Amino acid sequence: MVEFESYLEALASHEPIPGGGSAATLVGAVGAALAAMVARIASRNPKYAALHAAAGDAVRRADALAAALTQAGRRDEAAFAQVVSAQAMDRGEAEQARRRKDALETALGLAAEAPLAAAQLALDVLHLTRDVLDIPAPGLASDVGCAAEFARAALAGSAYNVRVNHRFMHDEARIAEQEARLRACETQGAAAFEAIRSEVAARLARG
Repeated sequence: MVEFESYLEALASHEPIPGGGSAATLVGAVGAALAAMVARIASRNPKYAALHAAAGDAVRRADALAAALTQAGRRDEAAFAQVVSAQAMDRGEAEQARRRKDALETALGLAAEAPLAAAQLALDVLHLTRDVLDIPAPGLASDVGCAAEFARAALAGSAYNVRVNHRFMHDEARIAEQEARLRACETQGAAAFEAIRSEVAARLARG
């Protein structure tokens, strides 16, 4: 908890790193961890013996996604640090200005790629959460719902951070390629999320 509190203090500070992209990966990792919790409980419950193998597989996938999203947060921070470094370069002479412009364009492309990768991981968490719903544990439906909400928020937050870098990039081909991948994630994510939300709502309904 101390490490998490330190992260929140850093996030709330006047420094630009960590920022929204890093925070989005943390939210996604929380979603994956919740999915892992549900699957672990089911994998140890004799009542769900027939689902133990599937639950165990879900645990492994969820743990791997939580770890990957944690790493994605570090990559996002490192990528944006390169943008900050490029912005600080001298732009006095023509050659210096050119080098700064090139360095900044490269850094912005990498800074867009980092949250794009995180968006794909968040989508993977949504797909995993949908699979976890196959475990008929009524008392855990709210946890599955929370996992999906966090994964969806992580995807949306990552998308914002892709597009803010596009706002300052000039490589139209790279922007278009990244935007196409991002839109595919968003489309798939929206469909997966609505299916999960509908199913969770049905399980939580009274009567």
